[in-house]
Amino acid sequence: MENARERRIIVDGDACPVKREIAQVARNFGLPVVMVSSYDHVLQAEEGVTIVQVDRGDQMADLYIANHMASGDVVLTQDYGLAALALGKRCRAMSFRGQEYSDSKMDFMLEGRHARAVERRRGHYGKGPKPITAEEKNVFQHKLTKLLTLLQENVQL
Repeated sequence: MENARERRIIVDGDACPVKREIAQVARNFGLPVVMVSSYDHVLQAEEGVTIVQVDRGDQMADLYIANHMASGDVVLTQDYGLAALALGKRCRAMSFRGQEYSDSKMDFMLEGRHARAVERRRGHYGKGPKPITAEEKNVFQHKLTKLLTLLQENVQL
């Protein structure tokens, strides 16, 4: 992308615990946010944040995002499959806890996801992710700010 005004932050909003932090960082950089969720989740539009609601369904938000992201966008998601698609489209991808996804770790992450899915089909359920803490929200906000600063400065990471 030629300049930062074309870049967007696209959020898998169904289970996003850092919506306020994303909106605040995006406003600081003058970047638009597209928050995508199913009709089952009520999201509030605010300055710089566009809400896109899709049909309910397991992968509907992910499918919308996959079809609308473009090279240079920043995709925020906990879904490894969506993150892999984002990396394949030359987007940057980050988790809600501030972990930036990379091609070098993606195969390992997807294999782990598959193994956990096999265990769930066998009836073994884990506890799921821990609730995000205020400190983790601050870490996320710092890491998103750092990533956007580097992208704004056109630094190759």
